[in-house]
Amino acid sequence: MAKTSIVARNEKRKRLSAKYAKQREELKATGDYVGLQKLPRNSAPTRVRSRCSVTGRGKAVYKKFGVCRHIFRQLALEGKIPGIRKSSW
Repeated sequence: MAKTSIVARNEKRKRLSAKYAKQREELKATGDYVGLQKLPRNSAPTRVRSRCSVTGRGKAVYKKFGVCRHIFRQLALEGKIPGIRKSSW
């Protein structure tokens, strides 16, 4: 389980990224790079990390499902993810 402060920091970055998205696009379109530099650093979408919605793990996260590989396997074996089952041949 990730530290709650790390998860909270990432959530703050998501909010800032969404808040400044339109303004950032307008500045990029006009080529105003000085204006882009004046925006908060954490408002850049590249600073947002994809994290597991259950554990907060930052590595091996499936974007489509929003969970890490450990939780994905657990949910798949329990049958809680529609259309996913363990393969055998």
